[in-house]
Amino acid sequence: MSPVDIATVLLTGGGLFFYLAGSVGLLRFPDVYSRLHALTKADNLGLGLLLLGLAPQMANAFQIVLLLLIWLLVMAAGAACCHLVARHAYNAQRRVENGREERAD
Repeated sequence: MSPVDIATVLLTGGGLFFYLAGSVGLLRFPDVYSRLHALTKADNLGLGLLLLGLAPQMANAFQIVLLLLIWLLVMAAGAACCHLVARHAYNAQRRVENGREERAD
């Protein structure tokens, strides 16, 4: 295995680790805001590492630029979606009581 292949395996493995950590955070954290924080941060870093690991395997620079554009698009879309979900949760006046979310009266 060449050093490029080893770097690819390590970086994509790191990306998959962050995806797994974000999924665990989604299941374990108590409220909407901490779940969103864990999920968006881990997904952005996970996708970045995954695409960084794939970049040396690409045939030309154009494909690498496309990977970068995909990452930027996903980061922008993730931030916008996270903001919309957080704003909806805030407007619905949700709060955490006894480990589960309930509508405030």
